[in-house]
Amino acid sequence: MDWRSVTFDWNRARAFLVTAEEGSLSAAARALGMTQPTLGRQVTALEEELGVMLFERVGRGLVLTKAGTQLMDHVRAMGEAAAAVSLAASGQAQEVEGHVAVTASEIYSMWLLPPVLRRLRDIAPGIKVEVVASNAIRDLKRREADIAIRNARPDQPDLIGKLVAEDRGSFYATPAYLDRLGPVSQPDDLVEAEFIGLEDNASFIQALNKRGIPVTEKNFSVTATNHMVHWEMARAGLGIGVGPCGLGDADRDLRRVLPEVLIAYPVWLVAHRELRTSPKVRIVWDLLAEMLPNLIRG
Repeated sequence: MDWRSVTFDWNRARAFLVTAEEGSLSAAARALGMTQPTLGRQVTALEEELGVMLFERVGRGLVLTKAGTQLMDHVRAMGEAAAAVSLAASGQAQEVEGHVAVTASEIYSMWLLPPVLRRLRDIAPGIKVEVVASNAIRDLKRREADIAIRNARPDQPDLIGKLVAEDRGSFYATPAYLDRLGPVSQPDDLVEAEFIGLEDNASFIQALNKRGIPVTEKNFSVTATNHMVHWEMARAGLGIGVGPCGLGDADRDLRRVLPEVLIAYPVWLVAHRELRTSPKVRIVWDLLAEMLPNLIRG
């Protein structure tokens, strides 16, 4: 390979890649932990190095030019190769200290992770854990997290998964709300009930209908895009919410609405293959695998 032909800076190529994927300089700067002016200078410097215009400004966002679009596949491949190098290096690190990011849903992050992290502090105080509380699936190959707690088996070949538990969810409301609603012994009794909506409310309604609960949009006077807010709304008596049985059954302020209606789903631990050879990641992984089953059962 003629290395003299490579005349651009990788950091500038990375700035271009992230800006293209995020759609704006401000979003890319946040993703990279940089200031927007610094990032803008890197993109401009890359354009000067390559002798092409990479972006056009449209409104408040940026759109790739024809030249920028043609370069994207090549720069994206460079980014994936750089991520692979980082993963391999992380996997070979032997010290039992450093940063480990764990991603889980908002409910699991609030409910399950604190006792695990309290125990981890005693076992390996040198490990600093970042909890990425999000209902979105994070990209482990891009190091958006090191370990994920998911409700689906991983299907990417570079990821490994371990089924650690089977969780169950149900419908909950306060005793006062159930008194106002009246007797509930079967799904049809909920035709006039008030439910607390979720971000994807159309899918939520469809799932309820499949379980014989005859609700429509008129049953939802409030909706929450955050599941913890959804849960607190149920605890405040605003209507019926949905959540894990281990969390709901232990809450003195809530009662199951239809005890026999259960939603079962698996709980998987997921990590990149390279990272499973990292001692710090392995310690967190093993502790999660040990503690999650008992925590989920309550």
